[in-house]
Amino acid sequence: MKFVIAPDKFKGSLTGAEFCTIVEKAVSERFPRSEIVKVPLADGGDGTIQVAEQYLGGEIVGCTVSDPLFRPMECNYLFSGKKETAFIEMAEASGHRLLGAHELNCMLTTTLGTGELVADAIQKGAKHIFLGIGGSATNDGGMGMAQALGYTFLDKDGKVLSPIGKNLAKVVAIVPPKKSLSGISVKVACDVDNPFYGENGAAKVYAKQKGASASEIEELDDGLRHFASIVRSQMGIDLQKIPGAGAAGGLGGGAVAFLNAELLSGIDLVKEMAAFEAKIKDADWIITGEGKLDDQTLSGKTIGGVIASAQKQHIPVAAFCGAVALSENEAKKMGLTHVSEVSKGIADLNVAMAMAGENLYRAVEEFLNALET
Repeated sequence: MKFVIAPDKFKGSLTGAEFCTIVEKAVSERFPRSEIVKVPLADGGDGTIQVAEQYLGGEIVGCTVSDPLFRPMECNYLFSGKKETAFIEMAEASGHRLLGAHELNCMLTTTLGTGELVADAIQKGAKHIFLGIGGSATNDGGMGMAQALGYTFLDKDGKVLSPIGKNLAKVVAIVPPKKSLSGISVKVACDVDNPFYGENGAAKVYAKQKGASASEIEELDDGLRHFASIVRSQMGIDLQKIPGAGAAGGLGGGAVAFLNAELLSGIDLVKEMAAFEAKIKDADWIITGEGKLDDQTLSGKTIGGVIASAQKQHIPVAAFCGAVALSENEAKKMGLTHVSEVSKGIADLNVAMAMAGENLYRAVEEFLNALET
């Protein structure tokens, strides 16, 4: 038999790699001649860079970039010279967590640092860039990122604009970089479908948590609308028609316009890095898991991505989760053949987390015993 072990982490208790090791032990003891393929996954959130490192190889490299308020800071990303590939998390350079509460103001913040990371990776030889865009402090439509890559944004007097949210409405001309960015493949982890502007757009949904007042939110939304009209007239790209363009203060759309990027869900991006579809071929079972199984699991979570791939190849999926908030029938409708709540009956969360490995092993052992009968 062939078993593919493809979990996310159990946050605070088990990493994906630890899950794989525990399940591998149970499977090899029960089915010693089985083929076991370990493919730890992530959904683009915390811990994704560690998973990416496993598949891309390479090393963590550093460079000096601009933080959201243009101050110099040291920043890291994953780079593989052998594969000409980089994995960059925008939160490292342009993240909400980099600013104090009193500094949050997305009228004045920029994605320049994210672009500087991309530019550094390209200078080092990267031809393939994976970009995670969660946790931003910005609403600049990707202007900052684009400026770092050689684009210039001009106002009505021909003056160069600083790439911040406040200046979106002032852009009248976009000057492309002197050096072409063709030949660079960029894929962006984007798990929201917000449009660039409007009631569900970048500013009206997310700007408040980035420090914008009610009047500033309206100003930012008008700015994004104006900026999109300039991009449409000069570049022929309608950002408003791209689901996810409003992600990260419009960086989703900016990445499409200025980097010709493709927007993917985080789990799809990680599956591509891992060559997941090829690795599950001819599998008899996929064993997956994450901290919680609930009605949000199909919305960009790891198990949802595993199910989607498994169904294409008609492979049954067994899920082992810390907590399960679905009925057996709901789980089956979701596409799961077997579900186990490994912490069932343990009321104390700390105890459940401490015993996660032991309980996972026991639950998998019970599942495998049932397969034999």
